[in-house]
Amino acid sequence: MKGADCMKLSEKQTQVLGWIATCMSVAMYVAYIPQIMNNLAGNKGDFIQPLVAALNCSLWVYYGLFKPNRDIPLAAANAPGIFFGLASALTALF
Repeated sequence: MKGADCMKLSEKQTQVLGWIATCMSVAMYVAYIPQIMNNLAGNKGDFIQPLVAALNCSLWVYYGLFKPNRDIPLAAANAPGIFFGLASALTALF
């Protein structure tokens, strides 16, 4: 193989990469837990970034589930961002 052909991933490699990326995305949103705990303890953080993250994740989940060929790893990667983003934003406000 030469050039770009040697850089192409097989179907199996693409699937594995998708699930690894999904796990990393979930870990990124779970990282909101310390901010939520700080918010609840009275050390309020900013609400805008987690709120925008929750809205962004909502759009990606909708896209992943309702496009013609569902993209479950994409939806699974972004679903926790809706919950944790909203929880972080709301606890920062109240």
